[in-house]
Amino acid sequence: MLTLAMVVLMGGASPARALDRPDVTFKVFQFPADKIPRVDGNTDDWAMVPDDYSIRMDQFVDDEGGHTKPDPTTLDVKIRVGWVKGLNRLYFLYEAYDDYWDFGQPGLQNDTFEIAVDGDASGGPLIDKGHREIWTPDGVGKSAATPDDRISVTAAHWAGHGVSAQNYHIFTPAQDKDWCMAWSSATWIKELPWANAATNYAFKPGEAGKLVLEFWITPFDYAGPEGPQRAVESVLEENKIIGLGMAVIDYDDAKKRDRSFWNLSRHHTMYGQASELCAFKLMPVEPSLLKPIEARWTWKVVDMDRRLVAFKDLSVGRITAWKWDFGDGETSTDQNPEHAYKSARGNTVVVLDVEGPAGKSRRSKVWDVQLK
Repeated sequence: MLTLAMVVLMGGASPARALDRPDVTFKVFQFPADKIPRVDGNTDDWAMVPDDYSIRMDQFVDDEGGHTKPDPTTLDVKIRVGWVKGLNRLYFLYEAYDDYWDFGQPGLQNDTFEIAVDGDASGGPLIDKGHREIWTPDGVGKSAATPDDRISVTAAHWAGHGVSAQNYHIFTPAQDKDWCMAWSSATWIKELPWANAATNYAFKPGEAGKLVLEFWITPFDYAGPEGPQRAVESVLEENKIIGLGMAVIDYDDAKKRDRSFWNLSRHHTMYGQASELCAFKLMPVEPSLLKPIEARWTWKVVDMDRRLVAFKDLSVGRITAWKWDFGDGETSTDQNPEHAYKSARGNTVVVLDVEGPAGKSRRSKVWDVQLK
């Protein structure tokens, strides 16, 4: 008998085979901690992002077959993605020119920027219909072939739709509706403090013009319909690969289903299959944004009985000399020393001094290293 937990996990894949376009890895720009972008619909915070981080329309394909290649005179899009070390958020700047903006209706027919994100690149289906092996076509919860191993479509939705990877239909722009539809059983993921968005535009439905959309989301390894109390955020770390898919849905007639579906993945079904998302790498801070030299370090107790502490140098720049003052009269010139304190320490001040061609830098931590 399948359990709901098994439903959520079924179809998982290792990161190595959970990504589309194996020859391409897109880059996610790391904003320094003192330059986190404001979500206000303006582009000035993104001026520091190098152009090779940009994703443009010529990298998309129209997988509904209406157009062979994008025409920038009718639709032109530029997308940049960012992150900040220590925050499990993905930041997006979406800039688009369209010769006909369709957003006058209250439902799904709306020019849309759709993203699907798999924060641990585990792959597998992320919508209920992707779990065809566990739900019955008629939705009654029974199957003649395997009557005990099937659940209803509704049960599949609440168990697994958007739980391990998430899909957002972001309305461009949103008029008299939420900024996006979180296509998930956990619709709370589009609200603060897990997401935020702002737009800047001056056109009306049916007109041409430029849109600026700025937003951030929180990717989740688990986001259930019961609410955030059991949610597990995807941990974003330097050089990590995540799965991310993008689609630009462009309507050109408010009364007809006249649209093109531009997709970054090679698969139209990426919206519900995380194994078809693209590889995005969380990049280190660009060297031009770093100080020439800056002392940084961290510490960890490796043996409390011996009061043994491992210190790790994280300094920025070319470092040629280190000097540690452990706050108990002992010092070290190793880059990553271990130090055993002879007695319990509470109010210890530990200092690291570094030197290099660019000069000197010091970093002290006041009362951080505490031992019994």
